[in-house]
Amino acid sequence: MTDKVFRIHIQAPLERVWRELTKTDEAQGAVYNAWLVTTVLGEGAPLQMRTGTGKNVIVDGRVLVHQPMTHFAHTHRFTQYDDPVCEVHYLLAEKDDGVEVTLRIKQCPEGTRTAKDMQGGGDFILKNLKALAEGKGLSMGVRLMYALMGSMEFVLPKRCRSEHWPLQKKEP
Repeated sequence: MTDKVFRIHIQAPLERVWRELTKTDEAQGAVYNAWLVTTVLGEGAPLQMRTGTGKNVIVDGRVLVHQPMTHFAHTHRFTQYDDPVCEVHYLLAEKDDGVEVTLRIKQCPEGTRTAKDMQGGGDFILKNLKALAEGKGLSMGVRLMYALMGSMEFVLPKRCRSEHWPLQKKEP
């Protein structure tokens, strides 16, 4: 298991960057246009990233850390793989001219499909987070990719269907 670290500087208010990472009322444009679904955005709560239709769960996990404006972390398991769970940490540090965002993936299982997907995904997520938070919007290429992904949802394995991944209540 290894850790992967990605970092970017975003020229935007801290609140805007935080919202892009934690919003549940619209698609997360920085995170493959998935919808963040949870019972409550707090430590121990279940967390999922679902497709736009809500019919499929792409990522299943639990909130590990929810410290507004500074640290958001959750466990992460791609539902289509049998790989071990890893952790995703977003750390935000306010700077004079914006926000430094560090994305740290902990305990990533080496040599797995999860590790391969996470390696490419870290840069992609931060690049799109920057574009959205700075008000530039997503590139045409990313928008086209998201449209194609949405139209191809039917090819996801049956094991990804939401009925196989009930959102579990927060443990006591």
